[in-house]
Amino acid sequence: MVPLSNLLAFSLAAVILIAVPGPSVLFVIGRSLALGWKGGVLTVLGNAAGQLVQVAAVALGVGIVVAQSVMLFSVVKLAGAAYLVYLGIKAIRHRRDHASPERPPVDPRPLRLMAEGLVVGATNPKSVVFFVAVLPQFVDYQSGTIPFQLGLLGMVFVLIALVSDSLWAIAAGSARQWFARSPRRISAMEATGGALMIGLGSTLALTGTKS
Repeated sequence: MVPLSNLLAFSLAAVILIAVPGPSVLFVIGRSLALGWKGGVLTVLGNAAGQLVQVAAVALGVGIVVAQSVMLFSVVKLAGAAYLVYLGIKAIRHRRDHASPERPPVDPRPLRLMAEGLVVGATNPKSVVFFVAVLPQFVDYQSGTIPFQLGLLGMVFVLIALVSDSLWAIAAGSARQWFARSPRRISAMEATGGALMIGLGSTLALTGTKS
């Protein structure tokens, strides 16, 4: 079992880290600008599920293999980057689909939005590096049950990120509602959200091997 002092210290570190906007927040903002706050929250839920996949992989030792293998790490990184670019292009191509104020901005298939968020969350290389490098520092190795402790710490991080990212999604979605009063503005807003995702994917692909 993770000592309470370790759990509190990790929670504080997670809150500080998550409070600084990073790739996950930018992705959520881009989706919320393109799809509205409901679409953003669904994306957050999917992204959290993807992060849980990474937590499970780290707890079972798979994450360490990925983080230490240049080839596997690059495959995960490029796959995630390519998918972000694809989602951004998709948002730009369909930017006029919801330009009418009478039409709902959210995709009628919520499971699809969650699945897309899951893919992005599961293939985020920065999360893999964080979980592999940081989680073990808060584990009590003398008490044993290392995989359980890693999994618990990972779930705490995901829960905090879930709350924080949801707030970002609601904020960005609320801003979108003002733009929705004009078809031209909402079209430009959705294109901006798509461009943000394309830029994020491109940046992720062009960064160093394990940066």
